[in-house]
Amino acid sequence: MAGAVVGWAVHPVCDRIGVVPPLVSAAQPLALLLLAVILGYVAWVTHRAVHVRRERLEPHQAVNRFVLARASALVAALVTGGYVGYALSWIGDPAELADERMVRSFVAAGCALAAVVAGLLLERACRVHDDA
Repeated sequence: MAGAVVGWAVHPVCDRIGVVPPLVSAAQPLALLLLAVILGYVAWVTHRAVHVRRERLEPHQAVNRFVLARASALVAALVTGGYVGYALSWIGDPAELADERMVRSFVAAGCALAAVVAGLLLERACRVHDDA
């Protein structure tokens, strides 16, 4: 919710202070998609090692992966909300690039959501079951 509020506020604040609202470039969703792919791959490798092959991770590896997963999921959720809020602020706006800003923001939000899911999958892959 915080990300959505801040994302939505960018457009009116820029209009009020006389600054051109930012464009969402192609690099932003691609960076988020790259993050999602990396997290997804690490989640897959971790799941195979821990749950399929029943290997034990070194404690520092498990903690590092868990912290990476938690931080990535939280930040990506904030970014998802920000892009959704920014996209929603352009609905019905008569500006020239309003539709482009809205579509690119929704695409970036989708990529950020993929990073959230991948982070949660990595967090879940770090869980170990106590068979004792």
